[in-house]
Amino acid sequence: MAERTIFTPKLAQLVRKEPFTAKETFYEFRFRDGTELGHDPGQFAEVSVFGYGEAPISISSSPTRGPNFQMCVRSVGDVTAALSKLPIGSDVGVRGPFGRGFDLGALRGRDVLFIAGGLGVVPLRSLIVNVLDERPDFKRVIIMYGARNPSEVLYKDELAQWQARPDVEFYQTVDVADETWTGNVGVITTLFKFLVLDRLNTVPVVVGPPVMFKFVVKEVLRKGIPEDRILLSLERRMKCGIGKCGHCQINNVYVCQKGPVFSYAELKRLEEAKI
Repeated sequence: MAERTIFTPKLAQLVRKEPFTAKETFYEFRFRDGTELGHDPGQFAEVSVFGYGEAPISISSSPTRGPNFQMCVRSVGDVTAALSKLPIGSDVGVRGPFGRGFDLGALRGRDVLFIAGGLGVVPLRSLIVNVLDERPDFKRVIIMYGARNPSEVLYKDELAQWQARPDVEFYQTVDVADETWTGNVGVITTLFKFLVLDRLNTVPVVVGPPVMFKFVVKEVLRKGIPEDRILLSLERRMKCGIGKCGHCQINNVYVCQKGPVFSYAELKRLEEAKI
C-alpha cells in the first residue's frame, strides 16, 4: 500500500447509488486514476466528503470483482448524511484499505459458516462473494443472516440468489415479523437448531452488533468448534484508521491495526472487548 493511500485521500467517483432501507444506502465508487483499492475481505477504508470530514466505512465488495468497490452506509452523522446527498458523478476522498482482514488461506479446504447480524452482512459480504467466486476451493458454505425486521433486511436480491444456489446452505431470520414475512422468526441463535456441523473442519465467521457475539459464540462453542477457529470482526470501533486517535484501543491493542478481524481466542484475552 502506498503511503499516499494511508495519509492522503485519493479521488474516487461515485458511479452508482441505491437506497436499501430508510437508513442504509448502497454506494459504488471508482478511483479517478483507474487503480484498484487492493483490499482484502474484511478491511475498511476512510471516506472523505469534502467540507464535512471523513468516516471509517466497511468495504462490502470482493477484490475478485475488478477496480470498482462498494459500500453500504447507514446515515448516522454529519459525514454519512452528507454522503447520502451526493449525486452520481460526485467525488469523494478515500484512504486505505486498513486493518487485518480475513485470511482466505485459513478457510480454503474447510466448511465455512457465515453468521451475519444486521449491518454485519456489509463487511461479511466481501468475504462471502470472494468465497463464492472461488467456490471449488471451499467445502460446505453455510450462510446465516438475521435482521431486526423485514424492512431492515439488506441485499435482498443477493440474499435470494445465495438462497437459490445448490452449493450454498442458507438460513435467514428476523427478530420481529410482519405480514410479509414467511420465514423463521427469532434472534439469529434460533437458527442453530437447523445445523449439523463438522467440528473438526468448520470455520465460523461472525460479524454483527457486539451484543450478538456473546450468544453466537456460546452456540458455536456448543457445536465443538475450537476458540481459535472462531473469527469475529470489531468493525464498529474504528475512527482514524492508523492507530493515532486511540478511539479503537482495547488495552494495548489498536483494533484498526491488529483487527478488525480477530479470533475468539484472541478477544477472550482482552477483557475490555466484552465478548
